[in-house]
Amino acid sequence: MTATPSATAPECRALVLFGATGDLAKRMLWPSLYALDTDGLLPKAFRLIGAATSKQTDDEFRQKVRDAICTSANASLFDEAKFAAFAARIRYVTVDIQTAGGLDSIKGALHQGEGGVIYYLSTGPQLFGPICLALRDAGLIDPHSRITVEKPIGTNSKTAHEVNEAIGAAFEEHQVFRIDHYLGKEAVQNLLALRFANAIFEPLWNANAIEQVQITVAEAVGVEGRWGFYDGTGALRDMVQSHMLQLLCLVAMEPPAGFTPSAVRNEKVKVLWSLHPITGTDVETHTVRGQYAAGYSAGQAVVGYRDEKGASPSSDTETFVALKVGIDNWRWAGVPFYLRTGKRLAKRCSEIMIQFNPAPFNIFADIGATLSPNALLIQLQPEEMITLTLMHKKPGMNEVKLAQVPLNLSVGETFGHSRRRIAYERMLLDVLRNNSALFVRRDEVEAAWKWIDGIIDGWKTTGYAAKPYTAGSWGPSAAIALTERNGHSWNE
Repeated sequence: MTATPSATAPECRALVLFGATGDLAKRMLWPSLYALDTDGLLPKAFRLIGAATSKQTDDEFRQKVRDAICTSANASLFDEAKFAAFAARIRYVTVDIQTAGGLDSIKGALHQGEGGVIYYLSTGPQLFGPICLALRDAGLIDPHSRITVEKPIGTNSKTAHEVNEAIGAAFEEHQVFRIDHYLGKEAVQNLLALRFANAIFEPLWNANAIEQVQITVAEAVGVEGRWGFYDGTGALRDMVQSHMLQLLCLVAMEPPAGFTPSAVRNEKVKVLWSLHPITGTDVETHTVRGQYAAGYSAGQAVVGYRDEKGASPSSDTETFVALKVGIDNWRWAGVPFYLRTGKRLAKRCSEIMIQFNPAPFNIFADIGATLSPNALLIQLQPEEMITLTLMHKKPGMNEVKLAQVPLNLSVGETFGHSRRRIAYERMLLDVLRNNSALFVRRDEVEAAWKWIDGIIDGWKTTGYAAKPYTAGSWGPSAAIALTERNGHSWNE
């Protein structure tokens, strides 16, 4: 789904990728750019400039890009002739932003012409400010330039504000594209279509008809050799502050006036402003922290978090978090939103479950039939699927028996099993087209962090420690109690 461009602008002439040799660039960005090129979606004279601190030639770097594509999710697209055309776009430059002339190599690689330059910062957030200021001081920013940055934007509301201030010292807000790659997933974008293109749902999309909402983002893997990074972050900062709150916003937002960047993001930030604070001792009844212990994953024995390579045996960083969230507005007052995410869980899945209120009266009670509430399940991964469960009579002549029946819409079966695109392909294409509707605005980032800060402060002041859970399970038993206190159960 592509939004209406936020403003008309000349076609971009180049993308400069800082951190061009990093893990994200190899796994996602270069394969995504290659796929866009093979689909004819890159401008004809568009140049790709990889920028990093190491010294290497253009040909050496192109070979690394080739290797990255051939081992990526887009490996099936590889074709020697197509890659040769793609490689012709690529230049490599060595940069050092600490020196006065550190970006001179970029100036030399950029060709003249109309159209802005996209600067993509695939680096740590501590470099966002210095790079932006270096670009400004080198005269490499003009009104058509764009800057794209990865999460995390800071580690709390204070540092997020500082990072945004540094970016804002060089770029106007309309030039800034803060990527949350979850918003590039087809099923996530379909949330907007499901809600606002179908008249049957919107009248029911409120507290009068909906009993609870669950959002799950579960990973079967552990920290995968990234213990040092992860231990300073944890599940709440890594997943909830960004991906999960963005999903919550898309589920809970009011209908925007149009599918434009300002209209969509205005409604999303209102949801963040309406989140009921979870602070102080409320964290003990509204949150669960967990950390995986040894167990089994995919039939293989795996070690616990504290036994991972490079780990500290005393770490209390959470690898699992579950939350009961309230939204203080007319549409959602009284409806619990349950969020959970974690590593080394029973399976990999991302889904949103909307459970409707039960029927007000069971006319089949006298014959022993029970009713279950209707539910709308939106699966994001591993397969994209929308399932609506309804009560239905079982076939038979002698008695009435009822059962839940799923009505499934499989994206693959309905529209054909086309290639599943990397989410970054959509996000990069929207940057090219100057469509920022599905990117995160500055006030969204800071509002999300302010709410998250309250939870973290509550954990610290109450000494709320992470509870161990067996790898391969669905997290600590306290997560079950979190929902059962309201008479609910996790969808599994």
